[in-house]
Amino acid sequence: MLDLLFKKLEGSYEEMVAIRRHLHQHPELSFQEVNTANYIKSYYETLGIEVRGDVGGNGVVAKVYGSKPGKTVALRADFDALPIQDEKDVPYKSLVPGVMHACGHDGHTAGLLVLAKALHDLREHLQGTYVMIHQHAEEYAPGGAISMIEDGCLDGTDVIFGTHLWASEPTGTIQYRTGPIMAAADRFTITLQGQGGHGAQPHKTKDAIVAGSQLVINLQQIVSRRVNPVDSAVVTVGSFVADNAFNVIADKANLVGTVRTFNEQTRDFIEEEMEKVIHGTCLATGCTYDYLYDRGYPAVVNHPEETDFLIQCAAKVPEVEKVEETEPQMGGEDFAYYLQHVKGTFFFTGAKPPGNDVAYPHHHPKFDFDEKAMLIAAKTLGSAALNYQDAFEMAAKKLEVN
Repeated sequence: MLDLLFKKLEGSYEEMVAIRRHLHQHPELSFQEVNTANYIKSYYETLGIEVRGDVGGNGVVAKVYGSKPGKTVALRADFDALPIQDEKDVPYKSLVPGVMHACGHDGHTAGLLVLAKALHDLREHLQGTYVMIHQHAEEYAPGGAISMIEDGCLDGTDVIFGTHLWASEPTGTIQYRTGPIMAAADRFTITLQGQGGHGAQPHKTKDAIVAGSQLVINLQQIVSRRVNPVDSAVVTVGSFVADNAFNVIADKANLVGTVRTFNEQTRDFIEEEMEKVIHGTCLATGCTYDYLYDRGYPAVVNHPEETDFLIQCAAKVPEVEKVEETEPQMGGEDFAYYLQHVKGTFFFTGAKPPGNDVAYPHHHPKFDFDEKAMLIAAKTLGSAALNYQDAFEMAAKKLEVN
C-alpha cells in the first residue's frame, strides 16, 4: 500500500508545486489568513473530503476515513506568512507588498493537501482515520495551535506527526530528535525611566541610554554565570530604542528581546533573575522600570517511541538518503502544544535549494527551498501514517494469539 501511496504522490508532484507557488504569491499574515483558509477548505470540498473551517479561528481540519477500523492519525501543516518583503527574483514571487512565505509554510500546506488527496483515493484499501490539521498563526504567539486544540482538532486522535522544511540541510535528509527538539520562545519588554536633560549637563540627569547599555551587558551574565552550563539557554535583546536629538540625554529607553530555553525550571529561573538584574541596574543608575515577561510557546518535546517509529518510517522513503539525529534548535514552534495533548513527534525535512552552498536562512527576504523536499516530506508523513496503522493491526493480532 505504501508503494501505491508513493506513486500517487509522485503523480501529483506538479500539482503540489502549483499549489505551493499559488500560496507563495498570495501570502497572509498570522491571524489574517482568511483567503488561504478558504483556499484549503475549497480544495477538500472539491474532492468530497469531510472538512471543517473556522477551527479555533482560521484553522481548517479535514478527515479521510479508511474502509476498515484503526487508529486515528493526525498530520499537521501551518499556513501563515511573515511581514517581510520578498526579494527573490522568481516567477512565483509574492504579490503582496511586505508579506511573504519566508519559512516554508506554503510548502507544508501543499504537501499535506496532496497527501490527503492520495489517501482519499486509496481510502477503500486503508484502515483508520487520517486527520489533516491545517493550522493558522504559527509565527505569532499565542499561535493557532491552542485555539484549534480547544476547538477539538485533536479529539479522538491517537498520534500526531509534523515536519518542517529545513532549508539549511540538504534535500534527502530527515532530522529527528527524541525529547526537546525546539526551544520555548518567550518575549520580554523593559522600559527604563530616567530623567532627561541637556547633553552638556549629564550630572543633572539620569541617563536612560547609559542604564540600558549597562542592562544589556548585565543580562548576558544570567546565561554565562547563573545558568548551569550544561543547560542551554539564550537571552537576547533584539531592540533598544531611545530616540532623541543629538544633544539631549534620553529620559526613557525601551528594550525588547527573547529568551529561549528547553527546561521549564530554567525558564522560571531566567524570568526571576532578569527581574533581579533589572532592579539592580536601575538602583545603580537611579532609574525606574517596567518589566513585562510574556511566555510564548513551550519547548517542542518529542515522545521517544513515536520518534523511534518515525526513524523507521523515514528509512522506507526512497528519496531519503540520510536519517540523522539533530542538535536541539533554539527556534520556537507551537507544535509543542499538540505534543502536550497526544503522543507524537516533529521532525525536519532537508530542503536546501540546489546549487547553493549556503542557503538563505529562514525568515530572510530571499528565503526559498527545494520544492522536491515537499514530496519527501509528504512521503515521510504518509509512511508514518500508514505504518502506524500496520503496527496497530500487528499488535492487535498478537493479542488475539496470546
